[in-house]
Amino acid sequence: MQFDLRNSGVWACLFVITVTAAAHHAISVEFDPARRVTFEGVVTKIEWTNPHIYFYADIKDQDGRAANWAFEAAGPNQLARLGWSRNTVKIGDRVVVVACPARGGARVASARSVVVADGQKLFAGSPFDGGPKP
Repeated sequence: MQFDLRNSGVWACLFVITVTAAAHHAISVEFDPARRVTFEGVVTKIEWTNPHIYFYADIKDQDGRAANWAFEAAGPNQLARLGWSRNTVKIGDRVVVVACPARGGARVASARSVVVADGQKLFAGSPFDGGPKP
């Protein structure tokens, strides 16, 4: 059998696309997309990394006790296309986050939208998980 180099680029592209698509998980694997919860709190930490950024906020429950929650958002490139920058959310900012909580009760949620300190509302999801397509 002879290897046809004319098609090797096509196969390499298909392999990369397949691996990339398989590596990105759907929101429903880890989070409950049927539930949307509104969280209000103060940002304590930000991790601007791939494949998702995470920001953390102290959120008070009904009894007034604060718990630190992690919010997953789309990756840096997708967020930049949605109007975010590294300075959009800063430690100490008060935010309102609409998010889908994690399955199993962990204090982690997939952010769908965020109202930042200046009152601007930004989307935080990616097209892969049902977020807006720029």
